[in-house]
Amino acid sequence: ALVPIDGKPLLYRVVSKLKSAGISDFVINVHHFPDSIIGYTHEQNDFGVNVRFSDERDFLRETGGGIRFARPLLEGSPFLIHNVDILSDLDVNWFISQARPDALSNILVSDRQTQRYFLFDDEMRLVGWTNIATGEVRSPYGDIDPSKFRKYAFAGIHFISDGIFDAFDEDGWGDRFSITDFYIQECAKHPIYGVMPAELHLIDVGKFDTLAEADDFVRNTLKTTD
Repeated sequence: ALVPIDGKPLLYRVVSKLKSAGISDFVINVHHFPDSIIGYTHEQNDFGVNVRFSDERDFLRETGGGIRFARPLLEGSPFLIHNVDILSDLDVNWFISQARPDALSNILVSDRQTQRYFLFDDEMRLVGWTNIATGEVRSPYGDIDPSKFRKYAFAGIHFISDGIFDAFDEDGWGDRFSITDFYIQECAKHPIYGVMPAELHLIDVGKFDTLAEADDFVRNTLKTTD
């Protein structure tokens, strides 16, 4: 979260992007180097927004368990989850505007090359997942043929109904689990939809070989002005 990209930490860049979209209430999940992240946030005067922390220093709950653990801080309205390693030119307000009222979760996806893909039907409802390198397919609908569905890569950003907390409880999910696993296993029971912009430039800094590439992305693709 505090790795500098073109002179600014990832946390600063993500919060600034969301703040510019009009978001003023933030919950920051901390596990690795929590004191440094909390200290930096306070040094930045909490970025001029309302910040609360979901502290997981005692136990890493993974992406799904982390959302469930933060229930007291998130419950009451839909909320946006943004992976701090993701930098993009996404129009956040457009993404939120695409949320379906019946969806338990709306997940940002892109048509980029990778090995692991979510599978969607023609209505962009999630039906499963595949790893094209191994041929593995996972779906609550049984033995489906991935070639008959749309394959898109998850982009680390989702807009979620707070009804998801009851779904976690009803479906028997524990304290530690991946949100991706939840989506894949429960997509027949709960409507989960993909949202894909016409054009999206995105990088996952956590998967980049060098930070220099990420610096270049910010300078030349995002054309960020601080």
